Amino acid sequence: MKKLFLFFLLFSASLIAQNKVKVDLSNPNATIHTHLYFLQSGSYNPEKAASVIYGYDSLEAQEIAIKLQKIMDAKGLKVDFNKVPTDKMYSDTTITKSGNQYLLFPKKMPELYLEKIEDNWYYSKETSSKVLELYKSMYPWYTAKLQQIIPDFGHMVFLNIELWQYIGLLILLTICFGLFYVLRKIVFLILNKSQHLIINISDEEIKSSLKKLTRPVVLLILMAFVKNRLPSLVLHIDVYNFLLLAINIMVVVFWIYVFMKLVLVIMSIYAKYAESTVSKLDDQLVPVLRNFLMGLVIFLGILKLLTLFGVDPVTVIAGASIGGIAVALASQDTVKNFIGTIMIFVDKPFHIGDWIEAGVVVGTVETVGFRSTTVRAADTTIFQIPNSQLAEMVVNNKGLRSFRRYTTNLGIRYDTPPELIEAFVLGIRRIIELEPSTRTEQFNVEFVGFSDSSLSILLNVYFVNLDWNSEQSSKHVLHMKILKLASSLGVGFAFPSSTVMIEQFPDKPLFDTNYNTDKNRIQDILDAINKPVE
Repeated sequence: MKKLFLFFLLFSASLIAQNKVKVDLSNPNATIHTHLYFLQSGSYNPEKAASVIYGYDSLEAQEIAIKLQKIMDAKGLKVDFNKVPTDKMYSDTTITKSGNQYLLFPKKMPELYLEKIEDNWYYSKETSSKVLELYKSMYPWYTAKLQQIIPDFGHMVFLNIELWQYIGLLILLTICFGLFYVLRKIVFLILNKSQHLIINISDEEIKSSLKKLTRPVVLLILMAFVKNRLPSLVLHIDVYNFLLLAINIMVVVFWIYVFMKLVLVIMSIYAKYAESTVSKLDDQLVPVLRNFLMGLVIFLGILKLLTLFGVDPVTVIAGASIGGIAVALASQDTVKNFIGTIMIFVDKPFHIGDWIEAGVVVGTVETVGFRSTTVRAADTTIFQIPNSQLAEMVVNNKGLRSFRRYTTNLGIRYDTPPELIEAFVLGIRRIIELEPSTRTEQFNVEFVGFSDSSLSILLNVYFVNLDWNSEQSSKHVLHMKILKLASSLGVGFAFPSSTVMIEQFPDKPLFDTNYNTDKNRIQDILDAINKPVE
């Protein structure tokens, strides 16, 4: 008797609990709850669920309500009832249409919204009219027939997945394996042809990069195929959301990989172009630009991954901006150096290999990095100059000169006859005219003054060899020819000294100050000046 009483008590309680959930269309929250609650397996009542559809007869409304719920499942859209308004006079200001309306998923599915008609809330007429069309685009024609012919044991459930759905996933995976090997060759041919159409460069490194790029591109195509076919398996919404999240994560990772490989391909092509240019600064830009683009791709990829886990994109961008400001304030010198690097590559005040003077540093530019520029001095000392400072310095780029100027004074003895001075000057001029390393259009060799210990001859010449080592070699050749000319003419070079002349000294011969000024001899010496030996 006691057991029978307990049975009736529990049965009555269950009936009361079922009766608690009634059709309620008084506000957006109640309407959506009514729709989804009466389509669950434990409370399945499509007639009550169809009450949320306005303007259709009972059977059509039921079909729309059922298919609308399947569309939401196929899109992986799960309603958070804590965020759905309970105000019966609610009006969504983000919708341009007039009246009381509410968008369920404004970003993922803006065409799905509710509207207030008279005193109740229903799915909008526009939403109801698009349901059948959306359903056809998401679920293939064979989905319904497939479920009808599946035997009862095919509906056995394990981990919220039915047996026939496991088989469907296995078939889908097998198809993807087959398509992978076919599409890989097709995509590589397309990428290779596209590369030759854009810029015709045949290089093994570029070809290797294209092969590496092919795999993630094919995988992205297969992920899109799986994502499109997955709704036909009619998976449980929790399972579907899990698989959809996994696919979206893989898609983002593959896109990151694609863009990274694309950066390598573009940089390989740019490196080939940079090698063909005269400037070596372009060659140095390749690793700098590659590292910057790689970092940008990874940064944007991480931001996209965060949005997949429910983080608001606006919040992510705002957080990244605030974080960027904080990092910039904490590392002002690094930011300054980076800006300085950009200015160097934009303005190009020098190139790799140029001989520059920047403050107290004089040497050859070897590398230009993100933070600093490396300059090697003549004694092989390495100087690291921060790019922020280098961008603000007065840089004397001797590497951009058309010619290298060389100026010096030749001091000869005071007792040198005028005839030999004139011959010495003419001989140096002829040497410069015949020397291939000097500019013959503009130079100066003149007797310019009287110094304390010598007669000064100005030598002003321009070398056509622009690098420092070649300039020193050219100086050596010129100096040796001048010394040989002076030795042939008998012209002596002076040095700071005082000379006391004694015309007569006991038991010593007189100091001979006679110079050979024979005109024929001088002319023969000048005529003997030939071109340098190659």
